[in-house]
Amino acid sequence: MIRRLREAGLQSGVALAAVLLALAAGGLVILANGHNPLRVYRELFANTLGKPIYLGGVIFKATTLAFTGVAAAFAFRAGIFNIGGEGQLYMGAFACALAGLALPAATPAPVAVPLLALAAAAGGALAAAPPAILKATRGTHEVINTLMMNFVLFSVIHWLLAMVAVERTSHTPAVLDAGRLPLLSAFAKSMLGSQGNLSGLFAVAACSTVAYLFARTRLGYELRAVGANRTAAQYGGVSIRRMTLVSLLGSGALAGLGGTNLVLGSSHGYFEAGFSSGQGYLGIAVALLARNNAFAVLPAAFLFAVLSEGGQVFQRYATKELGEILQALVIVLVVVSAKFFEGAVARFQRSPADA
Repeated sequence: MIRRLREAGLQSGVALAAVLLALAAGGLVILANGHNPLRVYRELFANTLGKPIYLGGVIFKATTLAFTGVAAAFAFRAGIFNIGGEGQLYMGAFACALAGLALPAATPAPVAVPLLALAAAAGGALAAAPPAILKATRGTHEVINTLMMNFVLFSVIHWLLAMVAVERTSHTPAVLDAGRLPLLSAFAKSMLGSQGNLSGLFAVAACSTVAYLFARTRLGYELRAVGANRTAAQYGGVSIRRMTLVSLLGSGALAGLGGTNLVLGSSHGYFEAGFSSGQGYLGIAVALLARNNAFAVLPAAFLFAVLSEGGQVFQRYATKELGEILQALVIVLVVVSAKFFEGAVARFQRSPADA
Protein backbone atom coordinates (compact mmCIF):
# COMPACT_ATOMS: atom_id res chain seq x y z
CA MET A 1 0.00 0.00 0.00
CA ILE A 2 2.79 2.39 0.97
CA ARG A 3 4.59 1.55 -2.26
CA ARG A 4 1.52 2.32 -4.35
CA LEU A 5 1.02 5.65 -2.60
CA ARG A 6 4.66 6.52 -3.22
CA GLU A 7 4.37 5.68 -6.90
CA ALA A 8 1.14 7.68 -7.25
CA GLY A 9 2.71 10.65 -5.49
CA LEU A 10 5.80 10.42 -7.66
CA GLN A 11 3.71 10.26 -10.81
CA SER A 12 1.80 13.36 -9.76
CA GLY A 13 5.02 15.15 -8.90
CA VAL A 14 6.62 14.37 -12.25
CA ALA A 15 3.54 15.56 -14.15
CA LEU A 16 3.31 18.75 -12.07
CA ALA A 17 7.02 19.44 -12.60
CA ALA A 18 6.56 19.04 -16.37
CA VAL A 19 3.68 21.53 -16.35
CA LEU A 20 5.61 24.06 -14.25
CA LEU A 21 8.70 23.77 -16.45
CA ALA A 22 6.57 24.28 -19.56
CA LEU A 23 5.00 27.39 -18.02
CA ALA A 24 8.46 28.64 -17.10
CA ALA A 25 9.64 28.16 -20.70
CA GLY A 26 6.54 29.97 -21.94
CA GLY A 27 7.31 32.73 -19.46
CA LEU A 28 10.66 33.26 -21.16
CA VAL A 29 8.85 33.79 -24.48
CA ILE A 30 6.52 36.30 -22.85
CA LEU A 31 9.47 38.02 -21.16
CA ALA A 32 11.28 38.25 -24.50
CA ASN A 33 8.26 40.17 -25.80
CA GLY A 34 8.64 42.71 -23.00
CA HIS A 35 5.82 41.57 -20.68
CA ASN A 36 5.58 40.21 -17.17
CA PRO A 37 4.93 36.43 -17.32
CA LEU A 38 3.23 36.37 -13.92
CA ARG A 39 0.79 39.04 -15.00
CA VAL A 40 0.02 37.20 -18.25
CA TYR A 41 -0.57 33.88 -16.51
CA ARG A 42 -2.69 35.57 -13.87
CA GLU A 43 -4.82 37.10 -16.61
CA LEU A 44 -4.98 33.76 -18.42
CA PHE A 45 -6.42 31.91 -15.42
CA ALA A 46 -8.62 34.85 -14.43
CA ASN A 47 -10.18 34.94 -17.91
CA THR A 48 -10.62 31.20 -18.41
CA LEU A 49 -11.61 30.24 -14.86
CA GLY A 50 -12.77 33.49 -13.27
CA LYS A 51 -15.47 34.34 -15.83
CA PRO A 52 -18.34 31.83 -15.96
CA ILE A 53 -18.95 32.16 -19.69
CA TYR A 54 -15.31 31.31 -20.48
CA LEU A 55 -15.29 28.59 -17.82
CA GLY A 56 -18.21 26.99 -19.66
CA GLY A 57 -16.11 26.97 -22.84
CA VAL A 58 -13.22 25.36 -20.98
CA ILE A 59 -15.52 22.66 -19.59
CA PHE A 60 -16.92 22.00 -23.07
CA LYS A 61 -13.47 21.47 -24.58
CA ALA A 62 -12.20 19.54 -21.55
CA THR A 63 -15.15 17.14 -21.82
CA THR A 64 -14.22 16.00 -25.32
CA LEU A 65 -10.54 15.82 -24.35
CA ALA A 66 -11.43 13.67 -21.34
CA PHE A 67 -13.14 11.15 -23.62
CA THR A 68 -10.32 11.02 -26.17
CA GLY A 69 -7.73 11.07 -23.37
CA VAL A 70 -9.21 8.13 -21.48
CA ALA A 71 -9.62 6.33 -24.83
CA ALA A 72 -5.91 6.68 -25.56
CA ALA A 73 -5.00 5.70 -21.98
CA PHE A 74 -7.21 2.59 -22.18
CA ALA A 75 -5.28 1.30 -25.19
CA PHE A 76 -1.87 2.42 -23.89
CA ARG A 77 -2.33 0.46 -20.63
CA ALA A 78 -2.65 -2.68 -22.76
CA GLY A 79 0.46 -1.82 -24.79
CA ILE A 80 -1.59 -0.77 -27.83
CA PHE A 81 -1.05 2.61 -29.48
CA ASN A 82 -4.37 3.90 -30.77
CA ILE A 83 -3.69 6.96 -32.93
CA GLY A 84 -7.17 6.88 -34.43
CA GLY A 85 -9.05 8.80 -31.77
CA GLU A 86 -9.82 11.62 -34.19
CA GLY A 87 -11.59 9.41 -36.70
CA GLN A 88 -13.30 7.42 -33.95
CA LEU A 89 -14.59 10.65 -32.41
CA TYR A 90 -15.94 11.74 -35.80
CA MET A 91 -17.58 8.35 -36.38
CA GLY A 92 -19.10 8.33 -32.90
CA ALA A 93 -20.56 11.80 -33.42
CA PHE A 94 -21.92 10.85 -36.85
CA ALA A 95 -23.49 7.64 -35.53
CA CYS A 96 -25.00 9.58 -32.64
CA ALA A 97 -26.51 12.12 -35.05
CA LEU A 98 -27.94 9.39 -37.31
CA ALA A 99 -29.46 7.57 -34.34
CA GLY A 100 -30.97 10.87 -33.20
CA LEU A 101 -32.72 11.13 -36.57
CA ALA A 102 -33.94 7.53 -36.48
CA LEU A 103 -35.56 7.58 -33.03
CA PRO A 104 -39.29 8.39 -32.92
CA ALA A 105 -40.07 11.95 -31.81
CA ALA A 106 -42.10 10.60 -28.87
CA THR A 107 -39.11 8.79 -27.34
CA PRO A 108 -38.68 9.97 -23.70
CA ALA A 109 -35.38 11.51 -22.63
CA PRO A 110 -34.44 8.71 -20.15
CA VAL A 111 -34.56 6.31 -23.11
CA ALA A 112 -33.27 8.56 -25.89
CA VAL A 113 -30.09 9.82 -24.21
CA PRO A 114 -28.70 6.36 -23.26
CA LEU A 115 -29.55 5.00 -26.71
CA LEU A 116 -27.80 7.87 -28.46
CA ALA A 117 -24.77 7.53 -26.17
CA LEU A 118 -24.71 3.82 -27.00
CA ALA A 119 -24.85 4.68 -30.70
CA ALA A 120 -21.88 7.03 -30.29
CA ALA A 121 -19.88 4.32 -28.51
CA ALA A 122 -20.83 1.76 -31.18
CA GLY A 123 -19.74 4.17 -33.93
CA GLY A 124 -16.35 4.65 -32.29
CA ALA A 125 -15.90 0.90 -31.79
CA LEU A 126 -16.87 0.27 -35.42
CA ALA A 127 -14.23 2.77 -36.54
CA ALA A 128 -11.61 0.92 -34.49
CA ALA A 129 -12.71 -2.54 -35.66
CA PRO A 130 -10.63 -2.84 -38.89
CA PRO A 131 -7.29 -1.98 -37.19
CA ALA A 132 -8.25 -4.20 -34.22
CA ILE A 133 -8.98 -7.20 -36.44
CA LEU A 134 -5.83 -6.69 -38.50
CA LYS A 135 -3.69 -6.39 -35.35
CA ALA A 136 -5.27 -9.43 -33.68
CA THR A 137 -5.25 -11.74 -36.70
CA ARG A 138 -2.35 -10.58 -38.86
CA GLY A 139 -0.14 -8.75 -36.39
CA THR A 140 -0.07 -5.56 -38.47
CA HIS A 141 1.10 -2.44 -36.65
CA GLU A 142 -1.78 -0.56 -35.05
CA VAL A 143 -0.10 2.87 -35.24
CA ILE A 144 -0.13 2.90 -39.04
CA ASN A 145 -3.55 1.26 -39.30
CA THR A 146 -5.32 3.54 -36.82
CA LEU A 147 -3.67 6.65 -38.26
CA MET A 148 -4.55 5.80 -41.85
CA MET A 149 -8.05 4.78 -40.79
CA ASN A 150 -8.70 8.40 -39.82
CA PHE A 151 -8.50 9.50 -43.45
CA VAL A 152 -10.66 6.61 -44.60
CA LEU A 153 -13.31 7.52 -42.05
CA PHE A 154 -13.27 11.20 -42.99
CA SER A 155 -13.96 10.26 -46.62
CA VAL A 156 -16.65 7.70 -45.78
CA ILE A 157 -18.46 10.11 -43.44
CA HIS A 158 -18.26 12.86 -46.08
CA TRP A 159 -19.87 10.48 -48.58
CA LEU A 160 -22.59 9.40 -46.16
CA LEU A 161 -23.24 12.96 -45.03
CA ALA A 162 -24.24 13.91 -48.58
CA MET A 163 -27.18 11.51 -48.26
CA VAL A 164 -28.63 12.97 -45.06
CA ALA A 165 -27.42 16.58 -45.06
CA VAL A 166 -29.85 19.46 -44.90
CA GLU A 167 -30.33 20.87 -48.42
CA ARG A 168 -26.76 20.86 -49.74
CA THR A 169 -25.24 21.90 -46.44
CA SER A 170 -22.49 20.08 -44.53
CA HIS A 171 -24.56 19.17 -41.49
CA THR A 172 -27.28 16.72 -40.58
CA PRO A 173 -30.75 17.66 -39.35
CA ALA A 174 -31.02 18.23 -35.60
CA VAL A 175 -31.59 15.27 -33.30
CA LEU A 176 -34.90 14.90 -31.46
CA ASP A 177 -35.45 17.24 -28.52
CA ALA A 178 -35.51 14.40 -25.96
CA GLY A 179 -31.96 13.43 -26.93
CA ARG A 180 -30.45 16.83 -26.20
CA LEU A 181 -28.43 17.37 -23.04
CA PRO A 182 -29.05 20.55 -21.01
CA LEU A 183 -26.49 23.31 -21.20
CA LEU A 184 -24.78 24.43 -18.00
CA SER A 185 -26.38 27.84 -18.57
CA ALA A 186 -29.71 26.22 -17.67
CA PHE A 187 -28.37 25.94 -14.11
CA ALA A 188 -26.10 29.00 -14.07
CA LYS A 189 -27.32 31.95 -16.12
CA SER A 190 -23.87 33.50 -15.97
CA MET A 191 -22.68 30.74 -18.34
CA LEU A 192 -25.18 31.80 -21.00
CA GLY A 193 -23.44 31.74 -24.38
CA SER A 194 -21.05 28.90 -23.59
CA GLN A 195 -21.35 25.35 -24.94
CA GLY A 196 -20.65 23.57 -21.65
CA ASN A 197 -23.25 20.89 -21.01
CA LEU A 198 -24.05 17.87 -18.86
CA SER A 199 -22.09 15.44 -21.01
CA GLY A 200 -19.23 16.29 -18.67
CA LEU A 201 -20.91 13.91 -16.22
CA PHE A 202 -20.59 11.17 -18.84
CA ALA A 203 -16.86 11.89 -19.07
CA VAL A 204 -16.46 11.61 -15.29
CA ALA A 205 -18.42 8.34 -15.34
CA ALA A 206 -16.30 6.97 -18.20
CA CYS A 207 -13.02 7.79 -16.43
CA SER A 208 -14.30 6.31 -13.16
CA THR A 209 -15.42 3.13 -14.90
CA VAL A 210 -12.08 2.66 -16.64
CA ALA A 211 -10.21 3.29 -13.38
CA TYR A 212 -12.34 0.67 -11.61
CA LEU A 213 -11.92 -1.81 -14.48
CA PHE A 214 -8.13 -1.63 -14.37
CA ALA A 215 -7.91 -1.67 -10.58
CA ARG A 216 -10.59 -4.16 -9.56
CA THR A 217 -11.51 -6.55 -12.38
CA ARG A 218 -9.94 -9.59 -13.98
CA LEU A 219 -10.28 -8.05 -17.43
CA GLY A 220 -8.36 -4.99 -16.26
CA TYR A 221 -5.66 -7.18 -14.75
CA GLU A 222 -5.27 -9.10 -18.02
CA LEU A 223 -5.08 -5.87 -20.02
CA ARG A 224 -2.40 -4.53 -17.69
CA ALA A 225 -0.52 -7.82 -17.85
CA VAL A 226 -0.45 -7.72 -21.64
CA GLY A 227 0.71 -4.11 -21.55
CA ALA A 228 3.50 -4.92 -19.09
CA ASN A 229 4.80 -8.06 -20.82
CA ARG A 230 2.92 -9.73 -23.66
CA THR A 231 5.05 -12.88 -23.60
CA ALA A 232 4.67 -13.44 -19.86
CA ALA A 233 0.94 -12.74 -20.07
CA GLN A 234 0.57 -15.29 -22.84
CA TYR A 235 2.43 -17.92 -20.81
CA GLY A 236 0.08 -17.09 -17.93
CA GLY A 237 -2.93 -18.05 -20.02
CA VAL A 238 -4.05 -14.61 -21.21
CA SER A 239 -5.37 -14.50 -24.78
CA ILE A 240 -3.31 -11.84 -26.57
CA ARG A 241 -5.72 -11.81 -29.50
CA ARG A 242 -8.72 -11.21 -27.23
CA MET A 243 -6.98 -8.48 -25.25
CA THR A 244 -5.93 -6.76 -28.49
CA LEU A 245 -9.52 -6.68 -29.67
CA VAL A 246 -10.82 -5.52 -26.30
CA SER A 247 -8.24 -2.74 -25.97
CA LEU A 248 -8.77 -1.26 -29.42
CA LEU A 249 -12.56 -1.68 -29.54
CA GLY A 250 -12.91 -0.33 -26.01
CA SER A 251 -10.64 2.59 -26.82
CA GLY A 252 -12.66 3.35 -29.95
CA ALA A 253 -15.93 3.21 -28.01
CA LEU A 254 -14.61 5.69 -25.43
CA ALA A 255 -13.44 8.09 -28.14
CA GLY A 256 -16.78 7.74 -29.91
CA LEU A 257 -18.58 8.70 -26.70
CA GLY A 258 -16.98 12.11 -27.07
CA GLY A 259 -19.53 12.65 -29.83
CA THR A 260 -22.24 13.02 -27.19
CA ASN A 261 -20.63 16.29 -26.08
CA LEU A 262 -20.58 17.61 -29.64
CA VAL A 263 -23.95 16.34 -30.86
CA LEU A 264 -26.24 16.01 -27.85
CA GLY A 265 -24.83 18.88 -25.84
CA SER A 266 -23.77 21.46 -28.40
CA SER A 267 -24.63 21.46 -32.10
CA HIS A 268 -27.49 18.91 -31.91
CA GLY A 269 -26.32 17.51 -35.22
CA TYR A 270 -23.19 16.52 -37.11
CA PHE A 271 -21.28 19.48 -38.58
CA GLU A 272 -18.45 18.51 -40.89
CA ALA A 273 -16.31 21.67 -40.93
CA GLY A 274 -13.86 21.78 -38.03
CA PHE A 275 -16.05 19.44 -36.02
CA SER A 276 -13.53 18.17 -33.48
CA SER A 277 -10.59 20.54 -34.16
CA GLY A 278 -7.94 17.90 -33.58
CA GLN A 279 -9.22 16.88 -30.17
CA GLY A 280 -8.78 13.21 -31.03
CA TYR A 281 -5.05 13.74 -31.48
CA LEU A 282 -4.81 16.02 -28.45
CA GLY A 283 -6.32 13.24 -26.36
CA ILE A 284 -3.04 11.35 -26.79
CA ALA A 285 -1.24 14.25 -25.12
CA VAL A 286 -3.79 14.22 -22.30
CA ALA A 287 -3.15 10.50 -21.73
CA LEU A 288 0.60 11.10 -21.68
CA LEU A 289 0.32 13.88 -19.11
CA ALA A 290 -2.00 11.69 -17.01
CA ARG A 291 0.50 8.82 -17.36
CA ASN A 292 -2.43 6.63 -18.48
CA ASN A 293 -4.20 7.06 -15.15
CA ALA A 294 -7.93 7.31 -15.85
CA PHE A 295 -8.64 9.62 -12.90
CA ALA A 296 -5.70 11.88 -13.80
CA VAL A 297 -7.13 12.27 -17.31
CA LEU A 298 -9.76 14.69 -15.96
CA PRO A 299 -7.37 17.38 -14.59
CA ALA A 300 -5.02 16.84 -17.54
CA ALA A 301 -7.88 17.46 -19.99
CA PHE A 302 -8.89 20.55 -18.01
CA LEU A 303 -5.35 21.95 -18.16
CA PHE A 304 -5.09 21.47 -21.92
CA ALA A 305 -8.51 23.08 -22.37
CA VAL A 306 -7.38 26.12 -20.36
CA LEU A 307 -4.23 26.49 -22.48
CA SER A 308 -6.26 26.07 -25.66
CA GLU A 309 -8.90 28.61 -24.63
CA GLY A 310 -6.22 31.05 -23.48
CA GLY A 311 -5.11 31.84 -27.02
CA GLN A 312 -6.74 35.28 -26.97
CA VAL A 313 -4.84 36.25 -23.84
CA PHE A 314 -1.53 35.03 -25.25
CA GLN A 315 -2.18 36.92 -28.50
CA ARG A 316 -2.16 40.22 -26.66
CA TYR A 317 1.28 39.62 -25.16
CA ALA A 318 3.16 37.24 -27.43
CA THR A 319 1.48 34.96 -29.97
CA LYS A 320 -1.86 33.15 -29.92
CA GLU A 321 0.00 29.91 -30.72
CA LEU A 322 1.77 30.08 -27.35
CA GLY A 323 -0.94 27.88 -25.87
CA GLU A 324 -0.14 25.17 -28.41
CA ILE A 325 3.58 25.64 -27.75
CA LEU A 326 2.99 25.11 -24.02
CA GLN A 327 0.96 21.97 -24.74
CA ALA A 328 3.81 20.60 -26.85
CA LEU A 329 6.36 21.45 -24.16
CA VAL A 330 4.30 19.63 -21.54
CA ILE A 331 4.25 16.52 -23.72
CA VAL A 332 7.99 16.63 -24.38
CA LEU A 333 8.83 17.16 -20.72
CA VAL A 334 6.50 14.34 -19.62
CA VAL A 335 8.15 11.95 -22.07
CA VAL A 336 11.65 13.05 -21.03
CA SER A 337 10.75 12.64 -17.36
CA ALA A 338 9.62 9.03 -17.90
CA LYS A 339 13.17 7.72 -17.34
CA PHE A 340 13.49 9.74 -14.16
CA PHE A 341 10.19 8.29 -12.94
CA GLU A 342 11.25 4.72 -13.69
CA GLY A 343 14.57 5.20 -11.87
CA ALA A 344 12.89 6.78 -8.85
CA VAL A 345 10.35 3.94 -8.64
CA ALA A 346 13.17 1.40 -8.76
CA ARG A 347 14.89 3.17 -5.84
CA PHE A 348 11.64 3.19 -3.84
CA GLN A 349 11.17 -0.51 -4.50
CA ARG A 350 14.61 -1.22 -3.11
CA SER A 351 13.88 0.84 -0.02
CA PRO A 352 14.18 -1.19 3.21
CA ALA A 353 11.22 0.71 4.68
CA ASP A 354 8.86 -1.47 2.63
CA ALA A 355 10.25 -4.67 4.11
